[in-house]
Amino acid sequence: MRIADTADLWYKNAVVYCLDVETFLDADGDGVGDFAGLTQRVDYLAELGVTCLWLMPFYPSPRRDGGYDVQDMYGVDPRYGDHGDVVEFIRVAHDRGIRVIIDLVINHTSDRHPWFRRARSSKDSPYRDFYVWRADTPPDTSDQTMFPDVEDGIWTRDEKTGEHYLHHFFRHQPDLNTANPQVREAIERTMGFWLQMGVDGFRVDAVPFALNENTIDLQQHHAFDEPHDYLRALRGFLQRRSSGNGAGIMLGEVNLPHEEQVEFFGGDGGDQLTMQFDFLTNQKVFLAMARQDARPIAEALRSRPTGLPETCQYATFLRNHDELTLDLLDTDEREEIFAAFGPAEEMQLFGRGLRRRLPPMVDGDPRRLKMAYSLLFALPGTPVLFYGEEIGMGEELSLEGRAAVRTPMQWSAEKNGGFSAARPSRLPRPVVEGPYGPEHVNAADARRDAGSLLQHITRLCQRYRESPELGWGTVEIIEQPHQQVLAHRMVWRGSSMVLLHNLSPEPVVVGFELEDLSEGTELVDLLQPGACRLDAGRRSELDLEGYGHRWLRVRRQEDPRLV
Repeated sequence: MRIADTADLWYKNAVVYCLDVETFLDADGDGVGDFAGLTQRVDYLAELGVTCLWLMPFYPSPRRDGGYDVQDMYGVDPRYGDHGDVVEFIRVAHDRGIRVIIDLVINHTSDRHPWFRRARSSKDSPYRDFYVWRADTPPDTSDQTMFPDVEDGIWTRDEKTGEHYLHHFFRHQPDLNTANPQVREAIERTMGFWLQMGVDGFRVDAVPFALNENTIDLQQHHAFDEPHDYLRALRGFLQRRSSGNGAGIMLGEVNLPHEEQVEFFGGDGGDQLTMQFDFLTNQKVFLAMARQDARPIAEALRSRPTGLPETCQYATFLRNHDELTLDLLDTDEREEIFAAFGPAEEMQLFGRGLRRRLPPMVDGDPRRLKMAYSLLFALPGTPVLFYGEEIGMGEELSLEGRAAVRTPMQWSAEKNGGFSAARPSRLPRPVVEGPYGPEHVNAADARRDAGSLLQHITRLCQRYRESPELGWGTVEIIEQPHQQVLAHRMVWRGSSMVLLHNLSPEPVVVGFELEDLSEGTELVDLLQPGACRLDAGRRSELDLEGYGHRWLRVRRQEDPRLV
């Protein structure tokens, strides 16, 4: 592989790490994380192997929804620092070879945003059409709200004007009217501002809601072709503005089946989202782990669309900042996962997901954790980590909703987990207590432990970056008799890797055939010493311990890479 072939498509074998500035590290001792603290930890992230940081919203916000209720798209919450601190952080990250993307919320704003305050002041306000209103009484929409335990529908009556405004999320997050060209231009100006500040792209929040056709039908006086033109316009703007500092990306949150995601990539044209999270594979991974049966994962990988442009990419993940949503599974499948990983009601959220981190879900079993993260990095696509995953942090179920997985980063066994020197009462959220508290789980101890999850994930990051087959290649499911084993092969430009993962605690002997290779071909293990060869039948067998995993590269004489 020549670097020139892939430099513009850097995201195809990146390692993405998501964090919230508020809960990462407090440098000034006021109890709240800040950009100065984040800058201090850039070297830690570089050492881990991160090549792209995704920052959750750091804008001024009432923070009634973790900052996704944005009050000022151009601002920086003063508790975290100022624009100078952001620029300095980006400079340091870039100096360490780490790109930076930030959350772009295109579907809604906070009800405290100046646009909405002006919009609700009068029906004649020039900002009225920045949002979606209806004068008639809306029908029952209780089945459409994202938060059924909080909201009884997606329309709320505004007392001053007597009309209802649309909000697919909380009522304090009114939906923008994305059919309005002025709104689109305003979002583009926001993108341009942050690109000028040095960011490398955006994680785009709640994309399907921003393209809701029912919403647009209400705005009949705006002429446009179809909703996806909005994404095309944003992608075109991004490409024009980021041409001077490398290819900018749009990583979209599109929680839909694979066949529906194709349209959000832009189909054959690939002119909309650069990347999308693979929610279906994520949910099938947990179903497979609950059953100790790898077939759901194989099914999900086979269902991925083929023929997409080379510029498109899937992002894979195990956990993130939201609940583990299971809404692409049927009721029985969802109940299987609840029974295995979150049987208590307090562990569940909205009846569709789990508000847990992975380690407590598997009872802290280090074998199972290491297998799961090996699987994450071995899946075709770009892996995304959520802060604290690399050290095995747990959740704090005493907190409400999604806040359970958004607790302060645990840097050491010291006060507040080394996150802040302030009184615990001043922290944005309490530090986890119990067996996953910082006295048991922290980065400082993990760095000294050669067998820690942190060291394992660091090694996976390195091997993944050395294996373009994983980010660029095509996937083939290898047939073998063990239902608990996922065996797949990644092939790219004549290079290939065989990946084996045992989802059960019982050891197995896995035999596989690679009929396109010749007798004697050597497969070298990338994670531990050892190798195997294909026999005269082009077969090989390997012992795979309980929750075992192997990464095997097919050695070619002409391949100069280290193996």
